Amino acid sequence: MATLLGAAAVLGGCGTTSGSAADDDRLTVLAAASLRGPLGDLEPAFEAAHPGTDLVLSFGGSADLADQVEAGAPADVVATADETTMARLSDGGFVEPATTFATNRLTVVVPRDNPAGVTGLADLGRDDVDVVVCAPRVPCGRAADALADGALVTLHRVSEEASVTDVLAKVALGEADAGLVYETDAASEPDRVLAIDTPEAQSVVNRYPVAVLTGSAQPDAARAWVELLTGEEGRAALAGAGFGLP
Repeated sequence: MATLLGAAAVLGGCGTTSGSAADDDRLTVLAAASLRGPLGDLEPAFEAAHPGTDLVLSFGGSADLADQVEAGAPADVVATADETTMARLSDGGFVEPATTFATNRLTVVVPRDNPAGVTGLADLGRDDVDVVVCAPRVPCGRAADALADGALVTLHRVSEEASVTDVLAKVALGEADAGLVYETDAASEPDRVLAIDTPEAQSVVNRYPVAVLTGSAQPDAARAWVELLTGEEGRAALAGAGFGLP
């Protein structure tokens, strides 16, 4: 019971709403933190096409979102930043068949003044460069490990975070000399961070799937949201935010 209440509290704390509809008219979408921009852009169009439906977007690290689903938190749709996390939910019977709708890859980011003089991924192995990355259980953390292993770089990591937005924030605040975030996140903060060319990341691509939860209280509305996200309007929003399209 404590786990269920905790998961519900997380949903209530990080979601965004645009109305005061009753719970029966609420559609809750759990989504990877890196999707905040394009999904927020799609919210008005969805609510305009579905009068009376209150769309709640709740963002976080994909692993944490999966924990919430498995704990029974009320939700209707989940979109993760990798297929491994979605497979976990699928194997547990928590979701309907998933659809891959976007791709992303990592890049090195540094504070705008680049105090450590980072010029590429190899510099993240220097002892004088404090690096922050996502934790290994998070999709961006698994991607960071794969990227570093493939490039034969031992990251001088000083912190591991629960989501890619947490990594970005630490770099933007100057609490680390460098970090590994998705290209879309780097592009969202051009005044606070500098993206460093990372050609090695071309071989490590994250694929984003979305699925309706089998326990959704509004399965028809949930499927309509997935259709919007995977359709022409959704693809335009994703491309505008810098995501690749499968």
